[in-house]
Amino acid sequence: MIDLHQLSMHYALPSGQRIEVLRHIDLHIAAGQSVAVAGPSGSGKTSMLLLLAGLEQPAAGHVAIDGVRLDTLDRDALADLRRDRIGIVFQSFHLLPSLTALDNVALPLQIAGRADAMARSRDMLARVGLAARGGHYPGQLSGGEQQRVAIARALVHRPRLLLADEPTGNLDDATGAAVRELLFELNRDSGATLVLVTHDIDFAARCDRVLRLHDGRLHEGFGPHAAVPPPPTHAGALPA
Repeated sequence: MIDLHQLSMHYALPSGQRIEVLRHIDLHIAAGQSVAVAGPSGSGKTSMLLLLAGLEQPAAGHVAIDGVRLDTLDRDALADLRRDRIGIVFQSFHLLPSLTALDNVALPLQIAGRADAMARSRDMLARVGLAARGGHYPGQLSGGEQQRVAIARALVHRPRLLLADEPTGNLDDATGAAVRELLFELNRDSGATLVLVTHDIDFAARCDRVLRLHDGRLHEGFGPHAAVPPPPTHAGALPA
């Protein structure tokens, strides 16, 4: 599902200094796996997710999603790829305040011209426990409810890949636990690949694999010197 080849990324400071965020990363993630990316703040976790989504460009190397190299796609083709195959959950929700919860969830399907956009969106809101809140605007929802709307929006088009950036970082303990259960339930039920960034060690440990970014390098597990093993040979079920 995901292949990274010699992926590197850096930022240039006004002083002219260059900050190396990712250094020559090679990685394979099989379809259907749940993978956590851990590491200290500033280690490049979010940058890695943005590269996987095609929202940032690497300095070197390339990303392939579902057999498609992102560097071969123009802006429109990247947008189509995200619309059709990738769901993204941001820590800050990114809901449109002028749209109801239901309309926020339906937006990706409406953009794609799906005639069943509203019906599928109602079903997805019910699945995240918000069937009765579809007519409410984001400002009328709690933080946990807004995050669940964002998750519903990310999953309504049944993506093959779900990317989640600190999906429980702004939530209280009880709501965060409910969101964690929801992500793993949906990962199991749909067979979609899940890649999440988190500071929560217990959350990360529940995934099939834990990857840690340390000094721009990617390691398997929490230890800073563990090596990334060869790609797994099994793959989970894929959604229809």
